[in-house]
Amino acid sequence: MQTLNMKHINYLHKKNSTKKGTPKALGFSFLWKGLWIGVFLFLFSCNISPKKINYGSDGCHFCKMTIVDKVHAAEIVTKKGKVYMFDATECMINFMDEFDTSQIELYLSNNYTEPEALIDATKATFLISKNIPSPMGAFLSAFKNKADAEKFQAEKGGDLYTWTELLAKFKD
Repeated sequence: MQTLNMKHINYLHKKNSTKKGTPKALGFSFLWKGLWIGVFLFLFSCNISPKKINYGSDGCHFCKMTIVDKVHAAEIVTKKGKVYMFDATECMINFMDEFDTSQIELYLSNNYTEPEALIDATKATFLISKNIPSPMGAFLSAFKNKADAEKFQAEKGGDLYTWTELLAKFKD
C-alpha cells in the first residue's frame, strides 16, 4: 500500500477541485457577480419619477426664479429620469418650446386644491382666472379633477382648459 504525502494530496485537490472558492471557480463566480451588479444598476439607474420640490431653495429651470408658490409649481421628467422644475405651469409650457418634447415622459403641475401635490398635467383641468394670481402672471391654476376646477370657476370666474387646449392657447 502506497502512502500519499502532502505534495500528492495538494496536486490531486487542485486537479479535481471545482468547489466555490477554488482557483477554477473564482473566475466564473466573479463574472456572475459582475453581471448581476450590471443588470441591477441598469434597471435602477434611470428612475423616472418626480422629485420633491424644495420650496424656497429650488429654482425654476426656465425663468430662474426661486420656487416658493406651493400651488402653482410644475415639473418635467424626461425618459432618462432627468427632472426640470418650474415655478409655474406657464414656465413649463414656455420651456417646451426650446426642448425636444419627444424626450419627455411626465408633465406635472401642482394641484391647486392640494398644495405641493404634483398631478399629471396632461389629465388636469386648468383654470385661467384674473382672480387667482400665479407666479408669472398668467393666472393659471391646475386641478386634478374638473369638478374642483368648475367650483373655483364659479367663485372666481375665468375659463377652463384641457392640457391640449392650454398648449394651443399658449402657442397663440
